[in-house]
Amino acid sequence: MFKKILVANRGEIALRIQRACNELGVKAVMVYSEADREAKYVKLADEAVCIGPPPSSHSYLNMPAIIAAAEVTDAEAIHPGYGFLSENADFAERVEKSGFQFIGPTPENIRTMGDKVSAKQAMIKAGVPCVPGSEGELPDNPAEIRRIARSVGYPVIIKAAGGGGGRGMRVVHTEAALINSVQMTKAEAQAAFGNPAVYMEKFLQNPRHIEIQVLADKHKNAVYLGERDCSMQRRHQKVIEEAPAPGIPRKLIEKIGERCSAACRKIGYRGAGTFEFLYENGEFYFIEMNTRVQVEHPVTELITGIDIVKMQIRVAAGERLPFKQGDIVLRGHALECRVNAEDPYNFVPSPGRITMWHQPGGPGVRVDSHVYNNYFVPPNYDSMIGKIIVHGDTREQALARMRGALGETVVEGIKTNIPLHRELMVDAKFMAGGTNIHYLEEWLSHHKR
Repeated sequence: MFKKILVANRGEIALRIQRACNELGVKAVMVYSEADREAKYVKLADEAVCIGPPPSSHSYLNMPAIIAAAEVTDAEAIHPGYGFLSENADFAERVEKSGFQFIGPTPENIRTMGDKVSAKQAMIKAGVPCVPGSEGELPDNPAEIRRIARSVGYPVIIKAAGGGGGRGMRVVHTEAALINSVQMTKAEAQAAFGNPAVYMEKFLQNPRHIEIQVLADKHKNAVYLGERDCSMQRRHQKVIEEAPAPGIPRKLIEKIGERCSAACRKIGYRGAGTFEFLYENGEFYFIEMNTRVQVEHPVTELITGIDIVKMQIRVAAGERLPFKQGDIVLRGHALECRVNAEDPYNFVPSPGRITMWHQPGGPGVRVDSHVYNNYFVPPNYDSMIGKIIVHGDTREQALARMRGALGETVVEGIKTNIPLHRELMVDAKFMAGGTNIHYLEEWLSHHKR
């Protein structure tokens, strides 16, 4: 096991990793920008190093500063968390060439899965079902693009090969709009990701977003930890997650889960990862793989009893997974609400000082957050300030506990999206389970404030 790990992130995930290190008896070095100098995890750190000014490009995305911090503190490994550099293959490569262990997959795996075209091709080879579409990057020939679209069938969606976070996507319903849409998406992809390559997929009308959590070690062992339903989204950004997914037969989950585990073994994957699928009419279609810990990992932890972050660290240290697939048992139901510092209905960010922070408690309630009374939410980063997660014996009990937890939560001084969560937790269709990825945006269009 490592003696010291550098945590190359901020916010709630930095505190989450720090706690995992503490439980393992590993010292945690916390890096921070000048905007995060007063963060809870910085004050609690074994060691803390300022790596730059508030802009992430000068701090949390500053590779030389992060590696220098690891060198001066004699850290042995670097945990990237999620976001920032967590899926940057060049960073992972640089970390390992500098003599540190990257707590995550190999740079080669990150590079393959970071490009949506190569990821899809790798999954097809591994036997994982994919959305029908172009075999690779779209050509420049307009006639050939039209031919591909006709063979796939309208509507289609044009996606950036190097995209993510809901950017670089455009739905096309007619041939007349096709070529212009491809050109616009290429320009967006170049501007956002430095890569103009785009590809085409069939646009599914009413899918759900289902993901499979996997863990794999360096010894070709791999398991899946059930599934999560992340269909409650706005502009491709998740708002509420739950596990297991309501109404999907366990046999279907087991079948797709085994394929994901097999794919991990085939490509030599290591660490935690998530296979994301669209699910419609009893079929799963692979869309991408996230080669890191997910924001929503706590719901899986609560139904499996497995600490995913500690397992990431153990696997990176060379340990074998301490369980086999048959040892994984799902218990009860879990829900997670992301708490964002933003207007609950128009989603304008609301940075500023929190004058009152009272988090909920009680049986089956967990809060992952780095904020506290008088904490200042900086305007420089993502608006998420925490997550409220609940577990119950049944989905109905979990919903009741979430309603109670949201009702207990007090945040003053800034706006948050908690009022939105409170409304959704009593929405009849969400309570029934099985809403699709378009449901929240349709709901919002009918509940304008």
